Amino acid sequence: MSELILRDEADGIVTLTLNQPELRNPISDGPTIEALVEAITRADQDMATRVVILTGAGKAFSTGGNINTMREGGGLNDPLPANTRRNYRNGIQRLPLLFDAIEVPVIAAVNGPAIGAGCDLACMCDIRIAGESAKFAESFVKLGIVPGDGGAWLLPRVVGFSMASEMAFTGDMLSASEALACGLVSRVVPDAELMESTRALALRIAANPPHAVRMTKRLLREGRTATLAGILETSAAAQALCHTTADHKEAVAAFLEKRAPVFKGE
Repeated sequence: MSELILRDEADGIVTLTLNQPELRNPISDGPTIEALVEAITRADQDMATRVVILTGAGKAFSTGGNINTMREGGGLNDPLPANTRRNYRNGIQRLPLLFDAIEVPVIAAVNGPAIGAGCDLACMCDIRIAGESAKFAESFVKLGIVPGDGGAWLLPRVVGFSMASEMAFTGDMLSASEALACGLVSRVVPDAELMESTRALALRIAANPPHAVRMTKRLLREGRTATLAGILETSAAAQALCHTTADHKEAVAAFLEKRAPVFKGE
């Protein structure tokens, strides 16, 4: 695993840490994208992984693009616009497609500023918990660019169209409390308690049958764009699979026997 992404695993919870604190954890560079894609894919493919926590090293979650490579000919920007298009498609745009396709739940532990693509990265996750020092900004317009990483699709689905428009048109910063008020995060905790609180939530998720959790996530994701009839059909198929699992039988038996269930992912 590249040191660009630190990986820790315990109790079925994989914690991935963006590890360029001196640059405030940019995610636009090719090696970082490759490392994150590898780490997320590995976690999703391993049924022993029940939950992923994504956070940043140092004082920032992620400030998005690497400003040092944004001049013409640097980073994603190429003198030939057709190549810039390809750079986005083959680079940072892989991340929202990957996060939308995976089934393992991902919690963003936002430990500091989440700016531009960093804000969008948090929106790619299923749940966001913020430390009190966290800040959020959909700040692309401040640099004279647009959210090329899918932010125009992601942000309205998290905070609604009106708030997403306000954030994207102004580029203004939101505090953690303002992010909580508009639903960008589900809770705000003291900075010193961020990882403990996030891990406690992850353990509550990890305690449930993993096949059911993953299929529930898939239904929630599909439900954002599917018709009611379509999601009902998909739900019925997923339910048929769940009914055949040993974990479902264990859950029913434990309920009837008034004991704690033991789920094995079977």
